[in-house]
Amino acid sequence: MSLYSPLTLAAALALLAGCATIPKPLEGTYTDVSTTSAQQGGAGGTRVRWGGEIIKTEPGPQQTCFYLLSRPLDSQARPQAGNAGENQGRFVACREGFYDPEVFTRGRELTVTGTLHGTVSQKVGEFDYAYPRVEADVVYLWPKRPVMVDYPPGFYDPFWGPGFGPYWGGGWGPGYWGGPRRVIIVRPPPPPAPK
Repeated sequence: MSLYSPLTLAAALALLAGCATIPKPLEGTYTDVSTTSAQQGGAGGTRVRWGGEIIKTEPGPQQTCFYLLSRPLDSQARPQAGNAGENQGRFVACREGFYDPEVFTRGRELTVTGTLHGTVSQKVGEFDYAYPRVEADVVYLWPKRPVMVDYPPGFYDPFWGPGFGPYWGGGWGPGYWGGPRRVIIVRPPPPPAPK
């Protein structure tokens, strides 16, 4: 394996990231309304594209409602992860049909498009919270993010060997130099979400 293979892989990943596009079901033009301003009312009937982390999923007789911790969306219309995505309040999105809470579980990332339709009051602890309500026409469940695994310096890895590696010409491997190794597990994308 040549020294240039990791560089080629890094360049290919950067190129793919640069070509990131919004999934077809989420395309369109939407009004830039924050969840905070929607809580105050006056935005009813506005078309929005919002996303966040699922807090809970509640199926009802005709529709399923998703309670979400709102996050800003990235260039793909995906909620920004963890610390990268600041908390923007909460909202609820409801869509006709049954969505399994065992699939749409707490912590999964969801982007929805739809129309603002008032607020729904629910308790958050002892506090009455006004969730802006979105009548959703698209519910897009994102695949789980790749798992990052850090190995401590000097950790034995069958690929690298005990401190040696193929990219170092039999010299000291990355563990010797003190930098943690990262293993990225990439899963295939999910099938398109139902419209």
